Amino acid sequence: VQLVESGGGSVQAGGSLRLSCAVSGYTSGSRCMGWFRQAPGKEREGVAIFNTSRGSTYYVESVKGRFTISQDNAKPTVYLQMNSLEPEDTALYYCAAGSRQACTVVPGSGSSFDYWGQGTQVTVSS
Repeated sequence: VQLVESGGGSVQAGGSLRLSCAVSGYTSGSRCMGWFRQAPGKEREGVAIFNTSRGSTYYVESVKGRFTISQDNAKPTVYLQMNSLEPEDTALYYCAAGSRQACTVVPGSGSSFDYWGQGTQVTVSS
């Protein structure tokens, strides 16, 4: 399984970015996809997760109403649309994949996820 993120960059506060995660080699039709982030000096945290068969989602409280996780099955690619970005959103963002069971628990630092991308940097300036 290979996950390749793209779409990171530098924006001013209030701006938007869309992260993409290209997924390959995943044969299971049902899985849990997630976006995580890690800021310098902080633990990795789950930002948003998505059950690909049920379409159910989870967002960490700090991004609710601003971030949206979605997928394009035809590609297949998972996206994280980030609006109203804040300096506190600055971090290295990772895409992750796991079995559908990973979507049944709060993502935390991502111990339930099996596969990880290399990360893409998001920097938000005030």
